Amino acid sequence: MELNDLYRDVILDHNRRPRNFGPLESADASADGVNPLCGDRLTLRLKLAADKIEEIRFEGQGCAISTASASLMTEAVKGRTRAEALGLFDRIHRLLTDDDAEADGLGKLAALSGVREYPARVKCASLCWHTLASALNSQDAHSPQVSTE
Repeated sequence: MELNDLYRDVILDHNRRPRNFGPLESADASADGVNPLCGDRLTLRLKLAADKIEEIRFEGQGCAISTASASLMTEAVKGRTRAEALGLFDRIHRLLTDDDAEADGLGKLAALSGVREYPARVKCASLCWHTLASALNSQDAHSPQVSTE
């Protein structure tokens, strides 16, 4: 399967049937993200057990790329430690912004590399990842806001 086909199929699937979408009661950490350029908005909530992301859910409205990226992200970071999730954030950020970044070992997340072909959409794909980093790095771990302006 060509990378472009993978990109299209994975993005369409995760947009139509987003995983981990909906409220999460009694979250330990949360953050709000907004992309004022296109109107994407999301709230990310996490339950942490020790240093691991035990549960993660998102709510909001966004374009297909934003929704699909959030869905893929929640699947990828569930069960990971804070450090592992932040390391994955760094890797995805490079994947979205650096033409030389490798997608090896990223599984379905490799589909996000297709966003590089549409520079105006990189912020759509990265919004949820920046929101995750904000939630994991915040001192009080409750409701910081991220903007991708």
